[in-house]
Amino acid sequence: MSAPIKESVELAQAYQHCLDIARNHYENFPTASKLLRADLRPAVAAIYAFARHADDLADEGDAPAEVRIKQLDAWETLLERGEQGEQIDHPIFQALSDSINKHHLDIEALNNLLIAFRMDVTIHAYSTLAELLFYCKHSANPVGRLMLQLHGIHDFHAMTCSDKICSALQLINFWQDLSIDLPNGRCYLPEQWLQAFGIQGQQLLDEEINADALRPALLKATNETRQILEAGTALLSMIPFRLRLQIAATIHAAHLMLNRIEQLDDPLHERATVSKSDWKLLALPILKDTLFPPKGSNITS
Repeated sequence: MSAPIKESVELAQAYQHCLDIARNHYENFPTASKLLRADLRPAVAAIYAFARHADDLADEGDAPAEVRIKQLDAWETLLERGEQGEQIDHPIFQALSDSINKHHLDIEALNNLLIAFRMDVTIHAYSTLAELLFYCKHSANPVGRLMLQLHGIHDFHAMTCSDKICSALQLINFWQDLSIDLPNGRCYLPEQWLQAFGIQGQQLLDEEINADALRPALLKATNETRQILEAGTALLSMIPFRLRLQIAATIHAAHLMLNRIEQLDDPLHERATVSKSDWKLLALPILKDTLFPPKGSNITS
């Protein structure tokens, strides 16, 4: 087998490895990928596989924090070596390096994800919304930016709107997962908000606060998140149809999730979800926003 053919086969196998990771670990990937252009799906899988492995280094197993940080540092070293053009004998980095070169992806976005994973290891509470949004800047916003770059969109306004949507989605995940995070020693409701309603984060961790006492702070959280989400909706007028459909669906599901969180009888012990029947009810509003997106700077149709 000649060298070019061998390299082509190895690259195809590397992409398949990433696709397998995405399909096995991310239950919605087969559905979500149908909305993506077929030529972009392997690159999305490569990005996901890179982030999935790093997330596992940060969260899985019983290794102490210092070991997790060293493992993330080693993962970052492989990314840097790939950026410098070095051949990495690892399927995820073989696929990722090809995707970076083919689609002109910003390496800073991938580095920011690693910063967020390090924060996951060492920081389990935040004092203010600004601190929490700094985390979102590294944990969620890079994913949206990479998706836009895959579609050839590098406009600053589009990136800013994407950041708003992604930050809101990360916040929703926090509010949705109170019943999971608090027992694991993580309190993402900003201490400043809690104190405004006579609560301290440690009281939540110690299970000294009931759902009724928490509700005002949680309502503030959902209202603030709605405002951030709405600030990003102009993105819909700046992106191609298939991507617009995906983002419109995401935005409407996010609004529904915020409503569900507010409707929980006991958010400290219940987790809000969106069912298949809910998605059917969202069909018309999603179609409306896809065909008639909110006004904004139009980049492509």
